[in-house]
Formats: sequence, structure tokens, C-alpha cells
Amino acid sequence: MEKPMSNSDYLDELVWTTEAKIKYKNIPYFVRSQARQRIEQIAQALGSDTITAEIVEKARIEFGQ
Repeated sequence: MEKPMSNSDYLDELVWTTEAKIKYKNIPYFVRSQARQRIEQIAQALGSDTITAEIVEKARIEFGQ
């Protein structure tokens, strides 16, 4: 069974909303690491210190999911 995500799974300077974490958990486990990196890059490019469900969705669209 997969371990629950903790705050240590995320970059310290970025805050993930509950909705974003839920969307992230729906990403297939074998691409989550790459997806998380891209999600965090998108947030930083937008100048956001908060990962929202919309940012996760934007990354999902980029990955063609």
C-alpha cells in the first residue's frame, strides 16, 4: 500500500491546497514524481507560492492525460 503524502513530499516554499493534493493523488503513481516537478515549475513560473487544483490540472493537460 502506498504511503500517505506528507508535507515533506512537497517543496518547502510551496503550499498545496487540499484540492490540489487530491488531484495529484489521481495521477498514476509511476509518473507522479515527474508530474510533481512540472506542477511546482508551473506554480513558480506563475509566481504562485500555492499549488492549486487549477495548476495541477494545467500540468495534467500538458501530460496529455
